[in-house]
Parts: sequence; C-alpha cells; structure tokens
Amino acid sequence: MKKAFITGITGQDGSYLAELLLDKGYEVYGLTRRTSTQNFARISHLMDNHNLKLVSGDLIDQNSLTYPLQKIQPDEVYNLAAQSFVQTSWEQPVLTGEFTAIGVVRMLEAVRLACPQAKFYQASSSEMFGKVRSVPQTEETSFYPRSPYGVAKVYGHWITVNYRESYNLFACSGILFNHESPRRGLEFVTRKIANGVARVKLGKQSHVELGNLESKRDWGFAKDYVEAMWLMLQQESPDDYVIATGETHAVQEFLQVACDEAGIPDWQAVYKHNPAYDRPAEVDLLVGDSSKAERALGWKPKVQFKELVRLMVQAELARESKS
Repeated sequence: MKKAFITGITGQDGSYLAELLLDKGYEVYGLTRRTSTQNFARISHLMDNHNLKLVSGDLIDQNSLTYPLQKIQPDEVYNLAAQSFVQTSWEQPVLTGEFTAIGVVRMLEAVRLACPQAKFYQASSSEMFGKVRSVPQTEETSFYPRSPYGVAKVYGHWITVNYRESYNLFACSGILFNHESPRRGLEFVTRKIANGVARVKLGKQSHVELGNLESKRDWGFAKDYVEAMWLMLQQESPDDYVIATGETHAVQEFLQVACDEAGIPDWQAVYKHNPAYDRPAEVDLLVGDSSKAERALGWKPKVQFKELVRLMVQAELARESKS
C-alpha cells in the first residue's frame, strides 16, 4: 500500500486529493494544526476511513514536519498548506511569508532529511504571473507577482526547483490557475458570488458586495486539478506544469452566469461595489496554456466554466435552504 502525506488536508484541494488517493488505495496522512477548535468539515465524510490518519504539526515548526515524515516514510508528499487568501496577504505579509514561502523550504528540508526517496509536490500558483508578460501563460512565462501572496509563491516555486537540482529530489511544482468548487472558502470571490446569489434568491439578503468586476481569470474545477497533482508524481522524472482550462472569464461574467442559474433576471440589480474588496495592486488577466500537461500527463479539464458555476450555485441553494 502506497503512503501519501498531505499538508493542508482540511482545505479545498486537500480534501479532494485525500478522496482521490483513498479511492486509489493509498494510506493517507494529513497534517493539521493543533487549535482549540478544529475544522474538519471538508473531510468529515472521510473520517471513518481507516486508511486516513491525521498528524498534528505546523509549517512554522521544523521538528513537527521532519519527525512524522521520518516515522511514516511516505511515497508521496503533497505540500498544499499556505496562507492562501490573496487579500489577506497585504494585511498579514509577514505571516504569509512564513507559511507560503518559508513553509515550503521547511517541508523540503524535512523531505531531504527524513525521506529523500519520496516524491514531492509543491502547490504553485498562477498569481506568480501577476502583471502578465505574455498571453497565455506557460511554464516559460516570466513571473511578475502583484501581491505578497504571489511573491511568497514565487519563492516556494523556485526553492522547489533549487532542491530538485541541488539534492536530486523528485520535486514538482504545479502552477495551478484558479480552481474552485462548492468547498471553496467564503472569502474567495467565486464562493462569495455563489453564496450571495443563493441568499438573494432565497430572500436572505438584497445585494452581493464585490470588488473589481473586470478582473479576468482562468477558472477550473478543483476536483479535476488534484488529479493533475497526482499525475505529476507518477512520472519517471520530475518537472513543473501549468494546469489551466485555457479560457478566461471576468468576475462580472461569473456573477451573470450565477444569477442565471439561480433564476435572477438582472444581475445589476443585486450587485453592489464594495471598495474594501479592491486589491491595492490588481492582477487584470490570467489565462493558462496547459498543453504541456496534456502531452506529458494526459491531463485535460473535464468540467467547463458554466458547469462549474452551476455546481457552486446549486450547492449554495441547497445549503442556504437548510439553514
């Protein structure tokens, strides 16, 4: 039985990845931070699986990373944990650096010292491209991050490359473009829209408050994207891959499609601009070219944009109808 170690297992991607690996017969170990109140909502349906085991640790504590890896000796390590909300990275830039940048090198050090034979996956981000140098963005596109989060992700990306080349580790980075699902946190714009539209439809609120509607993103389905993570670690040699749909859509379009799905005829009637949600430095356009992943991994996205919005809105209508 193969063993996998996942940081960030309680997050959106971690929960879908744990599902995938358990279905493939893995023994899955998930790193969780010890707090007075634990949030296992995204993995609650997996807690009875005897092949899922949770380990207490923290990305800012080296020993709590090295020791469990030494004991478990996993075949695969997926580093998904981070301070992952872009807006918060301006408010907490040092904390973002600790988790999203230095946390990566702590994980790499733990792998190097405890289980150097393990295959390592680093969750890189399209936010590294920021003020894009070319359209669409590929593995060769230069980085120009526009947030402390993006800057921290660039560090995590390059330190992964450095450890691969310095210590001959099997270390990959997946440069994942925006990927969403009904399990997305409420602070993210896609979930905020889906939830807000559902609440408007059910008469629980009158408006959906958003920032810049003109920002364009390449949105895919998180469940599709975790499959790409796994595929990267099944290859004979490590490499880095852009994972994207190749389509770009504005925030406004997401809102319009969400309103259509909920049966709200006029999106403008429910939209309200809130400048608190505007970024100090905006990323205007992100769209990825994942042709390398298609060639090398055989990966293509299954869920398209309108289907993704439909999934999220229907999930919110069901949730809000019960509460």
